Amino acid sequence: MELIIIAIIAIILIIVLGYLFEYNMKKIKHLADEYKDLDEISKKYPSNIEICKKYLKKLNNQTVKIEEDKDSKSSLYIAISNKIIIANISKSYTRIQTIAHECLHSVQDRKILIFNFIFSNIYLLYFAIICILAITKMLPNELMFLNIYLLLSLTYYAVRIYLENDAMIKARYLAKEYMEEEKISSFNEIQRIVKSFDTINAIGIKCTNYKFFLNIIIKLLIFIIICIIV
Repeated sequence: MELIIIAIIAIILIIVLGYLFEYNMKKIKHLADEYKDLDEISKKYPSNIEICKKYLKKLNNQTVKIEEDKDSKSSLYIAISNKIIIANISKSYTRIQTIAHECLHSVQDRKILIFNFIFSNIYLLYFAIICILAITKMLPNELMFLNIYLLLSLTYYAVRIYLENDAMIKARYLAKEYMEEEKISSFNEIQRIVKSFDTINAIGIKCTNYKFFLNIIIKLLIFIIICIIV
């Protein structure tokens, strides 16, 4: 009965926070499409790797390895190997901010970055283990393990959201500064690009925060369903 009550509360939170945070990833894509003409302006800029190198030089962090993966849909910074992987974003003007975002990750507090990398894997491993134990009926106290999961989730969320919000907020300013220094685009073009970043970020930051929360709650519901069925 306790697990069912927790599941009901979790579902209510998903609905309420989804409404408050206006979670709609399709809306972000739609906004990006509205500024599609800016893609032509973006073509004037150097390759993704060259832009990345410029950002890292500005951030005084040129030890980072840079790799471009044409098959990847998501750019990311891997702390443990100190590497930035740039996705297939060459045709989009948003690459100017996306690359800035990943470069900013590379200069965040290294202790927090390494902790996030290690803890994220421990967190996922713990979830997998308790699910397997629940399926095999080897979990002695479901509520206790669920509470531990929630504590781990809280820690994971706090660290990950700090890193993501910090990079997302600063990326806009780093991108603007880069474009102004390069003088490839006119003042009006830069203003239009930055305005589009502001519009997308206003929704994107809220959606990202909610998405991490949603992933945690979905795992919680999966565990509860397993416990109830088994």
